[in-house]
Formats: sequence, C-alpha cells, structure tokens
Amino acid sequence: MHIRALTPEDIPACAALLRRAAQDFILHESTPEDGAAFLAGQAEEAMRGFFGKGFAYHGAEVDGVLAGFIAVRERSHVYSLYVDRQFHRRGIARRLWETARDAALDKALGPGHPGAFTVNASNHALSFYAALGFVPTAPTQEGIVRYNPMRLVLTPSFVDPA
Repeated sequence: MHIRALTPEDIPACAALLRRAAQDFILHESTPEDGAAFLAGQAEEAMRGFFGKGFAYHGAEVDGVLAGFIAVRERSHVYSLYVDRQFHRRGIARRLWETARDAALDKALGPGHPGAFTVNASNHALSFYAALGFVPTAPTQEGIVRYNPMRLVLTPSFVDPA
C-alpha cells in the first residue's frame, strides 16, 4: 500500500470510489431522492470546490489502484473517508486517518493545532471511529444521510511532543 497526497487529477477516481462506497454502506438508509442529493453534493464538481477551499486529500493505492481516500477540512474535520469494499480489513482506513492526522498536526502548516478532530460518521463507520478514540457528541442525526457527530481530543503530549 502506498499513501500519498492527492491532486485535482485524482478527483474522477475519488468520486467514483465515493459513489461505490456510499451505495455499499450509507445510502441504503436514505430515500432514493436523498441518496441522489448526497451523491450530487459529493460529485466531481463538488470535490473540485473542496480542493479549492484547501481540503487536504490523501489516497491509498494498492497495486496502482485507488483503494481509499480521506479528506480533511480546516485541519480538524474528517470530511470524507472511504475505502472500496474489496480493500476492507487491510488497515487502509486506519493508515489514511493516521496520515491525515499527522499532516493536520504538522507545525509547518501554521500555529498550533487545537488537538481535536470531528467527524460525522455513518452508522457503518461508527465502530471504526470509536476504535480510534472518537466519542459521540450527539445522537444519530437525520439528514439526507444518517450520521453520528463525533469528536476526538488528543492528549497534549500527542499534539505538541516535547
């Protein structure tokens, strides 16, 4: 597995992976109309806008194929984390998270990081985020997709090691 920063040239592959993963793991809980609205809000054009707003994207490749990706907004909110079904149970999501977390904490990006991350986890991903140390901050929310607001507060020594 190779993890690297993604570029706008990777957007078509990311959008296709997101569509497949959303169909497999998220959209079964939504109406067809809400599912279509969710996918429209995550399509290539939207991703181009996210890149333009400075979202940090990292991707995991296995044998030259995009197996998963993560997008982090404002160095503190996990906006997207998807791994294609065929690549599950290989530690890819965890490695993507660790890479994105470490990049967000990088002092070269600016002044100190607050040491906290948030995510709106799908029901499918809830146990994954809990295993990383995220805790729910509210009950499951009903929107165009169901999601669980969660937060992770890192220890001060992790954020600013001596």
